Amino acid sequence: MRDRLEQLVGEMIDKGIRFEDAQREFEKHFITRVVSKCAGNLGNAATMLGVHRNTLTRKIQELKIKVAR
Repeated sequence: MRDRLEQLVGEMIDKGIRFEDAQREFEKHFITRVVSKCAGNLGNAATMLGVHRNTLTRKIQELKIKVAR
């Protein structure tokens, strides 16, 4: 995993992607995957992510993630 991450970061730097944009995309994809894995159950997803449910809900709104329930 470390090698894949190193390669991805290198590609992003070469393309001029800013840290803020990279962080936002990572968070969006990570949260989307976890919520999907939990079948839209935000309580379970929050537990899996290690955050409070309200924090997860705020992040979902902030990142404009569509949650299928």
